[in-house]
Amino acid sequence: MRNAEFDREKVLRAAMKAFMHKGYAKTSMQDLKKATGLHPGSIYCAFENKRGLLLAALEQYRLDRKTEFEQFFANSTLVLVNLKSYLDNVVAECISCDSAQACLLTKALSEIADQDSEIQRVISDNLSMLQQALAEKFEQAKVEKSISADKDCHHLARYFLMGIYGLRTFAYTHPEAKVLEQLAEQLYHDVSQ
Repeated sequence: MRNAEFDREKVLRAAMKAFMHKGYAKTSMQDLKKATGLHPGSIYCAFENKRGLLLAALEQYRLDRKTEFEQFFANSTLVLVNLKSYLDNVVAECISCDSAQACLLTKALSEIADQDSEIQRVISDNLSMLQQALAEKFEQAKVEKSISADKDCHHLARYFLMGIYGLRTFAYTHPEAKVLEQLAEQLYHDVSQ
């Protein structure tokens, strides 16, 4: 049997959007066929099953979000200024109400993580990596003297991550731009003192 040739990243990003739009359980193989352009047989051959496709999509999501995060800090601007830009981007995603801009981790966490220990571990690892990256940025902010030297950077990272995921969750039922912007501003104020 010949292996199907396809652009893996493109397929995984299309699968991400399908899973974010309908959720894992409601995304059918037909939805995935339509989104990815792959026949179900090709999906099974490449990813074993829908769960395997979700796991691969979660890994692609992690890579994409890591690249996006790093781009916010790829300039010589102060860390806290870049952190604010990153937070503003999160708020813009929340305000868009576009399922393609939703957070795959939040969606999968609320839907299936408690039913599947491997998926729960993958999501937890993703969030831990983001938390560590944030802690490193807060450490840089200390070096820049943008925040007090006595701040616990790991605590700030946990608090900031909690705020981001709180914003994403809150936006599902309260997508009002002004409210989300005010909450984000308070979160930024809290971590930048």
